[in-house]
Amino acid sequence: MNWHIDWAGVLTGQPLQWITSGFLTTVWVTLAGVLLATALTLLLLGLRLAGGRIGRAVVAVWISLFRNTPLLVQLLFWYFAAWNVLPQALRGFINDEHSWSILPGNVWWLTPEFLCAAWGLGLFTSAFLLEELRSGLQAVPQGQVEAAFSQGFSSWSIFRWILLPQGMRNAWQPVVGQYLNLMKLSSLATGIGFAELTYQVRQIESYNAHALEAFAVGTVLYLALGLVMGGLFAWLGPRPSEHKRQVTKVRDTEAQHDS
Repeated sequence: MNWHIDWAGVLTGQPLQWITSGFLTTVWVTLAGVLLATALTLLLLGLRLAGGRIGRAVVAVWISLFRNTPLLVQLLFWYFAAWNVLPQALRGFINDEHSWSILPGNVWWLTPEFLCAAWGLGLFTSAFLLEELRSGLQAVPQGQVEAAFSQGFSSWSIFRWILLPQGMRNAWQPVVGQYLNLMKLSSLATGIGFAELTYQVRQIESYNAHALEAFAVGTVLYLALGLVMGGLFAWLGPRPSEHKRQVTKVRDTEAQHDS
């Protein structure tokens, strides 16, 4: 079989516009999903730590529900079932065109597809982030907590300056892995007609049959986005030197308060 590679069929004209639009849409829905997953994780972590038996039970149900059901099924549920339960007025407002709902790159975020994709990705990822953070907190030696209590640290100070920084450092790489998984799992949103990168790649395949070139370009873009995200999170990650300075500072503050 004689293979003929034609990159112009993907990197010019309408196919290039589709690729660009799909890539930018993937970037924006990934950012929205990361922000939502992070916010939900912090809220649920607080509920688990301070909500007593009921709070821990709610978090346990949350984790079990979203970890043990396929993401594609969840996305289909939010788009085809939960969306139809919303009030008609709200659905009509979301379906209307609003100039303020256009993100850079001409990506519309106030659409059923974008909202359901970001919502589903955020909820799904939050269940995994919670478990990663729990493992990171449990990895902190109990002796450090006891030593902090003996030096007069309050419970909040211990969590803020001892447990959380070390727990985040212990869990940072798994947490970054979950964020990267969120980006890659956004490709499943093509199942609800969301025009992200995978959706646009498949559209090019149907448009001019340049399947090899289209999927090759899509793979490179996913790889590039993953490398950029990994480098950014590595730069933003916790550093041991900063943690030591924070502990020293809070110890001095507590000592001054006691005196």
